Amino acid sequence: MAFNKAFHVKNEAALAEVAAEIAANLPKGALLALEGDLGAGKTALARALIRHKTGKPQQDVPSPTFTLVQTYEAPDGEIWHFDLYRLKSPEEVYEIGWEDAQSAASLMVVEWPSRIGALIPFNAVKANIAINTDGTRTITVGSP
Repeated sequence: MAFNKAFHVKNEAALAEVAAEIAANLPKGALLALEGDLGAGKTALARALIRHKTGKPQQDVPSPTFTLVQTYEAPDGEIWHFDLYRLKSPEEVYEIGWEDAQSAASLMVVEWPSRIGALIPFNAVKANIAINTDGTRTITVGSP
């Protein structure tokens, strides 16, 4: 199912609503590729989406900037959250469980997917977060 939509986000509460809508439109086994400048809100969107999918609004969802990957149990399966910012080459992704995630995860959330280029599946759902001049965010989501 194709999902293509743009959202204008003014605050964190609105971001949580957007995350819930995106989560509702992700099929099991999906990969959500999050792009945007440093500080755009990729981790905030991932956090809200993971909390929604786990059904735990207070779920601790730290940024995987230093661990590179975190996993979470959700009712429909395991969620793998990757932050690829610190990778030096695309092949390093295999050292942090990329292949395991592809076969085991009900959802993969990937920050900085451009770091691994062609290793991102063609059917990934892409979300681009842009910072507007007034400090709000525009999130554009697209899937094949």
